[in-house]
Amino acid sequence: MTIANAPRQPLLHDALVALRAPTQLWSAQDGSLGSRPIHGLAHGDVRVLRGLDLRVGGEVPEHLRTDGSAADRVVVLSLLRRLDDATPDPGIRLSVDRRVGIGTWSERLEITNRHGTAVAAPIEVTLTADATPIDAVKQGLASAAPPWLARQGDVVAWTADGIDARLTAAGWDVTTGDDGLIRLTRTLDVPPRGRAVAEWTVELSDPDGAVRGARGPVPWGIPDLDGLEPTLRRWAQAALTDLDALRLTVAGHPDDQFLAAGAPWFFTLFGRDSLWAARMMLPHGVRLAGDTLRVLARLQGRTSDVDRAEEPGKIMHELRRGELSVESGVTLPPLYYGTVDATPLWACLLHEAWRAGLDEAEVRALLPTLEAALGWMRDDGDADGDGLLEYIDRSGHGLANQGWKDSGDSIQWRDGTLAEGPIALCEVQAYAYQAAIGGAELIERLGADDAGGSAAERARGWRAWAAALRRRFHEEFWITDPEVTGPLGPYPAVALDARKRRVDTVTSNLGHLLGTGLLDEEQSRLVAARLSSPELDAGTGLRTMSTDAAGFWPLSYHGGSVWAHDTAIAVRGLSAEGFHAEALGLVSGLCRAAEAFGYRMPELHAGDDVALPGSPSPYPAACRPQAWSATAALVAVAAVRDADRHDVRSADRVRVPSGA
Repeated sequence: MTIANAPRQPLLHDALVALRAPTQLWSAQDGSLGSRPIHGLAHGDVRVLRGLDLRVGGEVPEHLRTDGSAADRVVVLSLLRRLDDATPDPGIRLSVDRRVGIGTWSERLEITNRHGTAVAAPIEVTLTADATPIDAVKQGLASAAPPWLARQGDVVAWTADGIDARLTAAGWDVTTGDDGLIRLTRTLDVPPRGRAVAEWTVELSDPDGAVRGARGPVPWGIPDLDGLEPTLRRWAQAALTDLDALRLTVAGHPDDQFLAAGAPWFFTLFGRDSLWAARMMLPHGVRLAGDTLRVLARLQGRTSDVDRAEEPGKIMHELRRGELSVESGVTLPPLYYGTVDATPLWACLLHEAWRAGLDEAEVRALLPTLEAALGWMRDDGDADGDGLLEYIDRSGHGLANQGWKDSGDSIQWRDGTLAEGPIALCEVQAYAYQAAIGGAELIERLGADDAGGSAAERARGWRAWAAALRRRFHEEFWITDPEVTGPLGPYPAVALDARKRRVDTVTSNLGHLLGTGLLDEEQSRLVAARLSSPELDAGTGLRTMSTDAAGFWPLSYHGGSVWAHDTAIAVRGLSAEGFHAEALGLVSGLCRAAEAFGYRMPELHAGDDVALPGSPSPYPAACRPQAWSATAALVAVAAVRDADRHDVRSADRVRVPSGA
């Protein structure tokens, strides 16, 4: 049981966010900061402000509505009845125009007066400076001690854990206190039937930060959304706005862009997330893929380091400005390699980007990284030499699970027992197979002969390795016992455990196998049927775990919730295998969820059945926006276009709860 006073992760589902990576501002819907633990202005991995209280005429403005449709701009409208007359119609209102840029926050207050007499509007703003690391905010820990404030006239400066902050409030009276409070006061004279404006700005810089905001144009083309169903079109439009705001570069390479994983906790480079997001965006141009591949290639593992989980040829997991405390007993170094899937996914993206038109000179320059990545799959990635890729944390303080479902309880048996590692995940074998086959083609077509043999010989070697992995997968992963499989027939285990036993829980991981070439035609049909079953398909997307598993819970992070990107990967695979009706069924579910969440798809949502009242309900700690949740919209668009080309339609099904 949870101890009542234990730290709690902040809830996000009803908070308002404006962002332009790596800067983000979380507030209440009325624009105020401080009533919830998530509230504040953060840059990189540090929160620099945590409170904002606005009063006009001594009262908090009465909130009317908020427009947060743009990723980096919020407009809040309120009434100022304390300054108004006694008639029923409101005559004085306040508009707060909030904009967040790369390292900037500007606030513009505009008071409008309908009356024939002037109005004096006393304004008081109280800001609370902060210096709390984002990982401490995520864990629900107490805020850091307030930073020392240096005031000179209407400018206040402070340093928050390496982040330099500077507030400029021209025209305001500014005072500061030892408690981190910054007070701005002034009186606006609002003319008859006119308006008056007051502003302030905050500028931020992170000299030692690992990432920077991307200032160039977006590295993709604008997709054609004409003719789409309105819900899908609005979701895709919102997703493109969010993706624009999630763009980052790494220090020293401002021209190579990638997508930050998501707000508020993952405003940085994640190997797996950034690779999947780039793959999903490939139909709209290859530049994002090429940039992402180069960024990750520069950070490819060169040596063996247990603490960092680094190995030669391995692609990194995440990059931070300092050590990251995830939870009790788990601390990650600034550059961490604890992921089993980023390396094959890198190779898959390189091959797909080449086929999509990435310049061959760029591809050739990345071939040494490719061959090192393939070598890692064969050697360190397959530590026991059984022809499959496994993972285990050897450091004692890293991630216990290192696939995309990386929570501690994500890989479990059907009876709820946790699987023991080393773990060989089913989808990682699919990625590795696809990586080896695609890598072999690239080596054969573009590679050069070297001391390791001719390019043709190396390509044959990787095809043989892939064929052996495929045979091993077919022999070891499939669960065929009719008492376990039920009427839907055999299915692949989610993983093999330390004793090479088939972990029998039915999960959404199956969707990642489609389109990789790992399965034969009949196996693909069996998987497609599983994905369409009511045990996995919630009607708002795929559940991460089947409802017939003992560990299923709709609000479990990886054990019953629905993730948009996970569903989109299944949609992508179903379309590739020709199961267009099944793909459209999942797209319909995602569109229901997108509409319910205001077209900004969160990281995940609850896996309740769509027919239940209140479904879909939020997973209250889910990040948003999230890069691969946003790119899921573009996968949905591609699946609809593909189905149209094959003249396939799918009825918008009304589903009933499983077992009803």
